Amino acid sequence: MPIYEYEAADPRKACDKCRKRFEVFQALKEPPLRHCPSCGQGVRKVISWCRAAVVETSEEHTKVEKQIAEYEREGMWSHAAELADKHSVKIKDKELKIRALEDYEKAGYDAKSLESYVSSQDAGED
Repeated sequence: MPIYEYEAADPRKACDKCRKRFEVFQALKEPPLRHCPSCGQGVRKVISWCRAAVVETSEEHTKVEKQIAEYEREGMWSHAAELADKHSVKIKDKELKIRALEDYEKAGYDAKSLESYVSSQDAGED
């Protein structure tokens, strides 16, 4: 069943729900909403960005993620950090880089020296 977004036709008369965009599950054959289900004020359907429901990851990335998680479960923080750090550079993933830094901290490395390392790495990327 598709998800449709709506917003108030007149935000000055809107309730908290329709003042901002809200989502509604509707069958394809159902007519669009004309009124807010909460306050009854007029609403309009909004064209929204399509979001993918399925995200595919490479087999290598999945394998690396599992290994990092295994190291973390075993408390092998420096191993997890090094693997996450190397992989984050390879795939240019800033969130994985942050995870690597957090694991380095858990392994006992100085956070300030790690921040300067990341800054120097980011300056070199284009």
